[in-house]
Amino acid sequence: MDLEYQDNSQEAPEEQEQSKEKLIRVTGMYKDWFLDYASYVILERAVPAVEDGFKPVQRRIMHSMKDLDDGRYNKVANIVGHTMQYHPHGDASIGDAMVQVGQKELLIDMQGNWGNVFTGDRAAAPRYIEARLSKFALEVIYNPKITNWQLSYDGRKKEPVNLPVRFPLLLAQGAEGIAVGLSTRILPHNFIELIDASIKHLKGKSFKLFPDFPTSGEADVSNYNDGKRGGKVRVRAKISQYDKNTLAITEIPFGTTTTTLIESVLKANDKGKIKIKKIEDNTAEHVEILIYLPPNVSPDKMIDALYAFTTCENSISPLGCVIIDNKPIFLGVTEMLKRSTDHTLSLLKSDLEIRLEEFEEQWHFASLERIFIENRVYRDIEEEETWQGVINAIDKGLKPHTTHLKRAVTEDDITRLTEIRIKRISKFDIDKAQQKIDALEDEIAQVKHHLDHLVDFAIAYFARLKKEYGAGRERKTELKLFEDIEASKVAMHNTKLYVNRKEGFIGTSLKKDEFVADCSDIDDIICFTADGIMMVTKVDSKTFIGKDIVHVAVFKKKDKRTIYNLIYRDGKGGSSYIKRFAVTSITRDREYPVSQGKKESKILYFSANPNGEAEVVTVYLRQVGSIKKLKFEVDFADMAIKGRNVKGNIVTKYAVKKIELKEEGVSTLKPRRIWFDDSVKRLNVDERGDLLGEFKGEDRLLLVTQDGVAKTIKPELTTRFDDEFIVLEKWVPKKPISAVYWEADKERYYVKRFLIEHEDREEQFIGDHEKSYLELVSTDYIPQVELVFSKIRGKELRENQIINIEEFISVKGVKALGNQLTTEKIKQINLLDPAPYEVEEVILEDLEVQEEEVVEGEENKKQESNPSGIVYKEKNNGEESQTKLFDE
Repeated sequence: MDLEYQDNSQEAPEEQEQSKEKLIRVTGMYKDWFLDYASYVILERAVPAVEDGFKPVQRRIMHSMKDLDDGRYNKVANIVGHTMQYHPHGDASIGDAMVQVGQKELLIDMQGNWGNVFTGDRAAAPRYIEARLSKFALEVIYNPKITNWQLSYDGRKKEPVNLPVRFPLLLAQGAEGIAVGLSTRILPHNFIELIDASIKHLKGKSFKLFPDFPTSGEADVSNYNDGKRGGKVRVRAKISQYDKNTLAITEIPFGTTTTTLIESVLKANDKGKIKIKKIEDNTAEHVEILIYLPPNVSPDKMIDALYAFTTCENSISPLGCVIIDNKPIFLGVTEMLKRSTDHTLSLLKSDLEIRLEEFEEQWHFASLERIFIENRVYRDIEEEETWQGVINAIDKGLKPHTTHLKRAVTEDDITRLTEIRIKRISKFDIDKAQQKIDALEDEIAQVKHHLDHLVDFAIAYFARLKKEYGAGRERKTELKLFEDIEASKVAMHNTKLYVNRKEGFIGTSLKKDEFVADCSDIDDIICFTADGIMMVTKVDSKTFIGKDIVHVAVFKKKDKRTIYNLIYRDGKGGSSYIKRFAVTSITRDREYPVSQGKKESKILYFSANPNGEAEVVTVYLRQVGSIKKLKFEVDFADMAIKGRNVKGNIVTKYAVKKIELKEEGVSTLKPRRIWFDDSVKRLNVDERGDLLGEFKGEDRLLLVTQDGVAKTIKPELTTRFDDEFIVLEKWVPKKPISAVYWEADKERYYVKRFLIEHEDREEQFIGDHEKSYLELVSTDYIPQVELVFSKIRGKELRENQIINIEEFISVKGVKALGNQLTTEKIKQINLLDPAPYEVEEVILEDLEVQEEEVVEGEENKKQESNPSGIVYKEKNNGEESQTKLFDE
C-alpha cells in the first residue's frame, strides 16, 4: 500500500477531525509487495525446477555436500551449517529438507538414525547423524564444466543456477509444496521404469508412467490422468488374513504412517463403524500390524470395512507444477519425462563437446612437444637475449613441422613449451610420446562417434545406469483395479432401531417401543404406512414417518431381490388391487404413494419378501347386497413383478372385510446370476468378468487352491479372493473332482477322484509332506490326461499314453491315497479335452420362475413385458398352461 504521512499537529481541531475521516487509496503495497512475496515463495521455496528436479534448498544442500565431499561421512550439522552460506534461512528448515531427501534413499548415503517412513519416527538430531553423497549422485548430478553459476544471496559465494542432473530425478523422488496461490504434488515413480521410459522416448516410442511409493501398498491408477490436475490415485494398505480371527497389515498406503493408520482404526472402532478385539504394532524393519477380530466377524467384510472407514485406503490428487523459465507451469508426468530426457541429451552433448575440446588441446600440445624436442627446436634459443627473441626463435623453428596441426600455434603454446624442464627433455621417449598421441586420437575419434550418434550414446548411458544402480529398485507398489466399497454394506451394526407404529415414529432412541433390527448409523430405513405412503429416511434418534406404520426395515439400495406383495383399496369405497414390486432407488425423505394416491386409500395386505417369495392369501368380503362368494383365495405367484407406481390388477370391486395368510410361498425370482471379475478378484452381479452361473439360496461355490485344498463357500459379494485358487466355479455336489498329484513319500504320481464331504470346512486332498504338490485338477465328468514319458538310457522312448480318469479310478473318499498313475518316469502330464458326457435333464414340476423386471421411479415409465396380467404358471408334462386371473 502507498502510505502517506500527514502532520496534522498545527491544524485546528475541526480540521483534524475532517482529516481523520479522509479516505486514502492504498494499492501499491498489494500490487508490488504481495506479488513479490508470492513470486519468491513460488520460485525460491515451494516449487521444483524442471531441469534438475530440485527446490532451491535441496539444490543448495547437494551443492554443499559436493563442496565438503572427500569420500568420508560428514556430520549433518556440519553440512547444514555449510549450506547456510547459500540458503538464507534457519538450520531447522535445511535439516528437515535434508532428511526428506535422505529418506528417499537415492542421493544420500546415510549413517545413523534418519527416521522411519513407515512409523513416522523423526530422525535424530543433526549432530548425531552423518551423510555423504551416494555413488549415483556423484555420477548423475555434478559436472562443474557444464554448470551455470550465480552469486549467492550475500555475494560471497557462487552457487549453481541448476545442477546438471542427467536423470529424471524429479519423477524419481517426487515433490510436494504449497506456495502462494498454487501448489504442487508430483508423485514418486519407479527408478527402473523411468529409465525404460527415457530409452523409449529416445527411440521415438510411446510410454506410460505410473507412481511407485516407498511405503509399497496397492494403487489404483485408472484415473491418474498423467499426473495432471483433476487426476486421482487410490492407494490401499495390503491386508491379508493371518489366521481365522486375525488380519495382518504388511504394507501401508502412501501418505500415512503406522501410527496414523492405527489411530484411524481405533477411531473407527470407537465410533462403532468396525468391531475389533485389539490391535498390535510389530513394525520394525518391515510393517506388521495385527488386528484381532471378535468371534463371528467375517474377515472379508472387515477388510472392506477397514478400507471404507479408516486410512487403510486414501485418495491422492496429483498436481504437476514445475518452474520453467522462472515461471510456474503445469505439466503431466509424460511431458516432464520428455523434457528431462531431452535435457539429459543436451547435457551429454555439452559434456562430449567439452571432452572433445580437451582431447584436441591435449593432442595439439603433445604434438607440439614432440616437434619441439624431436627436432631440437629448444637449441634455437641459446643465443637469444630477449624474451621476444626466444618466442620468435621457437616460432620460426616450429613452422616447418606444424602443417598437420589442426589449429595455428599461439604465443601461449610457445610459452608452455619454454616451461618444459631439461630433465624431461633429456628423458624424452619418442615412442611413448607417439603412443600418447595415438591414444588421444582414438579418444577423439570415439568422442566424435558419440557426437555423431548422440541418441545411441544416451540410450547406452541410461542402460548403464539401470545395470549399475537398478538392483533392489524394483517396483514396490502393486498396481490393480479397486472395487468400489459401499460403506453401508460393510458398516458394523452399532445401534438398534425401534418403531412406534401407532404414533408413526422410528429411531434409535425409542427404546421403550418395538425393536426392529440392529443397524448402523449410516443406514437408510424404508417405511410403509397404512394409508399407502412409502418413505426412505436416514437413521436418526427419532423421526416422524406417518401414523400407522405397517412395515419398517433397513433399506438396501439397488436391491432387486426384495419383493413387496401388496393389496390396497383405491380411495374410500373404491376397488381393491393387487401388485408386486421392488424398490431399487428413491429420493431420501420424499413420500411415494404405493396406491394411486387417492384420499383415504388403505393397505389391506402387505408383506416384504427378501427372496421374492409369493404367498397365498384368503380374501374375506363384507356381506353387502346379493354377493354370493364371500371368501376366495389369491396367489401372489400369479402376479408379475412390476414397478412401484403401476396400478396393479383388480382383486374385487366389493368391500373387503379382512385378508389372511393361508400358505407361505416360494421364490418366484430367477436364480441370481453371478460373475467373477478377475481384475479386482471379486464376485459381482453387474456382468463384469466371467459368468459363474445362476445361484439359488442354497447354492455354493467350489474353490480349489494350488496347495491341494478344496472347499465350498457361499457366493457372498463381499468375499475376497487371492491368487492361490486354480478352480472357482459353481459347486455341483454330485460332480466328482479329479486330481493328479505328486506324493513325495512314495515318489510317484497318484490320481484320485472324490466328492466334497463337508461343505462347511476345508478338505486337504493331497499328502501333507512338504514336497508333495498338486500337478493338475479337473472338475469335468470324464477328464482325460496325456502322459509324456522321459527317455530312459538304453531304451526306446515310450509313446504317449492317454488315460480316461473315470475308467482308471472310481470315486473314493477325500482322504484316500488314490491309484498310482504309472511306475515309469514322466516328463510331462497334459490335461486333454474331456470325453463326452450327457447330463440328465430334470423336469421341474413346481412353479416356473419369473423375470426380475422392475419399473422404478416416476421418470421411468418402461412397462413390464406382460402388461395384461397373463403369467405362465405351471408346466405339466412339458406343456405350458395360460391363466388370466384378474382383469385390470
